[in-house]
Amino acid sequence: MTSRTALITAGVGAVTALAVAGATPALARPPAADSDTATVSVLHAVPGLTVDVYADGRELVPDFKPGDLTDPRQLDAGSYDIQVFEDGEGPDGEPAVQKKVEVPAGADATVVAHLDENGTPTLDAYVNDLSKPAAGKARLTVRHVAAAPPVDVRAGGTPVFKDLTNPDEAKGEVTAGTVRADVVLAGTDTVAVGPADLNLAEGTHTVVYAWGSAQDENLALKTQTFDDLRSSPTGSPTGGTGTGTGTGTG
Repeated sequence: MTSRTALITAGVGAVTALAVAGATPALARPPAADSDTATVSVLHAVPGLTVDVYADGRELVPDFKPGDLTDPRQLDAGSYDIQVFEDGEGPDGEPAVQKKVEVPAGADATVVAHLDENGTPTLDAYVNDLSKPAAGKARLTVRHVAAAPPVDVRAGGTPVFKDLTNPDEAKGEVTAGTVRADVVLAGTDTVAVGPADLNLAEGTHTVVYAWGSAQDENLALKTQTFDDLRSSPTGSPTGGTGTGTGTGTG
């Protein structure tokens, strides 16, 4: 591994370390998706608004509160018209956000309602990698879904991963173990989240969502953890959801 690759990998691990602190135990996932279905979770990452989520005119998630992440469920693969309404206003009202989202066949996906970098509600769908990491490793994914400028990830006070922007993700594998890190607004020493310590378990995949608003000083972290990953992409891994929070400064 080159020194640059090692540096980036360490940075991804640092962000994930912050978010998993205090995570709840993993929940059972549904059976593996077949060629016509996908496993889908939905994350509400728009602060201050309880919503109802509709897919193609049918209610998918009622009374959805900021920071909530649904249990995974099976849906037919394909393109969905996702509408997010303020609680009680759908489906005939004006959606707070609406977007066509593609759910690939056989995939495990997370649909995220969040703020873009300018603070406007939006939707994005991410496909989760459920392949098994190498022996002694943990897979880490960090997704920037906050109304915030780019962030740097620091390990021991030193920036090791720079300029992660909304709605991009960074991912890689790190050596399982304990990491201490924090997240700062890019190019500054302004701490957005952390510092925190985390023991990353071997053979797991943890997805970290940085969400909220830097201007409103409510930046937070949410984690989604997948356990018992399989070498085969058609295996039936188990996984679940967890929580983690951190305060931010604008």
